[in-house]
Amino acid sequence: MFRTVRVTLLLFALLVIGVGSWQTTRRIAAWDVPLHAVVHPIAGDDHAATARYLATLTSATFAPIERFVGEEAGRYDVRPPFGQPLRIRLGARVDERPPAPPIGGSVAEIMWWSLPLRWWAWRVAGGDEPTPDVTIFVVYHDPAGADALEHSLGLEKGRIGVVNAFASEAMVGSNNVVVAHELLHTVGASDKYDPETRLPRFPDGYADPDASPRHPQRFAEIMAGGIPLSDGEARVPPSLNATLIGTATAREIGWGG
Repeated sequence: MFRTVRVTLLLFALLVIGVGSWQTTRRIAAWDVPLHAVVHPIAGDDHAATARYLATLTSATFAPIERFVGEEAGRYDVRPPFGQPLRIRLGARVDERPPAPPIGGSVAEIMWWSLPLRWWAWRVAGGDEPTPDVTIFVVYHDPAGADALEHSLGLEKGRIGVVNAFASEAMVGSNNVVVAHELLHTVGASDKYDPETRLPRFPDGYADPDASPRHPQRFAEIMAGGIPLSDGEARVPPSLNATLIGTATAREIGWGG
């Protein structure tokens, strides 16, 4: 009897969560109200320089992402009646690092990893008020001690992103490119680069696939990660001013047919 009641309550809870998630997904896909995102900074190391940098962060640090999404939405004639399509703010610092993703993990392994990640996110940031639509955790590393960073991830299920970034004022622009990329993953955008070469995939990974000559491109498609300079070379965009949302990505997030 007790087991039956427990299973019934669990199924009911899953139903409520599922319905709530479905309703939120429908609302986000309509883009008729602003998408609310919160960024929680995390120190990825114990360096004093990283701690000092985290103390300088404000919501204004991420304002270029808000502007970028607003400007790109305008190009696709997406104009929510209540103003900007995205509102992004700085949340409280989190002193616990997220569970490490599987190295070179398959889709199935990443899906399994997403379960403890979602539990961890709820535990460390579940008290956010107002409740955000998207939660991004940015793990900052002192550039003096990290030549390269682990891959960042954005999950549509749970609308959570984990971004690895450099704790440097000089890197704010490129950090925001990665945050915007992972944020768009959480609302349905897919990667537009070759997983082996990391080069933008033609045509969807090109901001202007109809350009003649094709190379060099002036902008990066935000989900491709680089500005194509030739068939075998791409440059990391220094800021969101050097990126665009391409038509394939726009369709995936609900901007157009």
